[in-house]
Amino acid sequence: MDGKRLSGKRAIVTGAASGIGRASAIAFAAEGAKVLACDVAEEGLAATVHAIVAAGGTAKATIASVSDSDAVKALVDESVSLHGGLEVFYANAGISGGLVPLLSLEVNDWLELLKVNLIGPFLGIKHAATHMVAQGGGAILCTASVAGLRSGAGGAQYSASKAGVINLVQVAACQLSGTGVRVNAICPGLIETGMTQPLFDYARATGKEGKIGQLNPLRRAGRPEEIARVAVFLASDESSYVNGQAWAVDGGLSASLPVVPGRMA
Repeated sequence: MDGKRLSGKRAIVTGAASGIGRASAIAFAAEGAKVLACDVAEEGLAATVHAIVAAGGTAKATIASVSDSDAVKALVDESVSLHGGLEVFYANAGISGGLVPLLSLEVNDWLELLKVNLIGPFLGIKHAATHMVAQGGGAILCTASVAGLRSGAGGAQYSASKAGVINLVQVAACQLSGTGVRVNAICPGLIETGMTQPLFDYARATGKEGKIGQLNPLRRAGRPEEIARVAVFLASDESSYVNGQAWAVDGGLSASLPVVPGRMA
């Protein structure tokens, strides 16, 4: 053994062209996993794989839509044929949908977002677990959000989709009882990624950068690499007794109800 935490494991990471997905794919490979990186953004995905290979890791890029059942099954099949198996599936791909007021939303505003954010993780669980059950176990991760825990961290359709991911993870973990397949969610707080970049750009342009992340006890935003480190733990055997959980990685944002410092009411 080389001492790496994911040595010998085969992994799929969706949404790997940027942000949390890119950081996680790079981290998985650095810890010894053979990575199949998936996204619909070809240029960004190629950059992720290039970074992994340049660092001495093993990775391949595959363009696929996470809301297409056949495409997700093909991803699993590709990992098995290319790398010899699949121990880790990280369903990370997601879209934000913006901050449209609830009463201004239309049905179509929900449909595409739910296809990516909720049906995508379902398909990842379905197809990855089918293989993992047969091989005797594995780890499935899904990116949820603190927005899925309570109101105030995202738009209505985004928040509802992430709440759905959290419940989906719990249901999947229970329905896969006894199979050796673990299913967990990560709930990031404010992380600087392509999805949140407009907020960061606005804050910097208006001289308000110091206020970014001011509502959490650490009083700063998070970095994709900080989420990736949690993903490595949940993908590894170190987390062998962690199952059906939604881990908030948010600087402490979800630890409190809204308060005004020095006041209790």
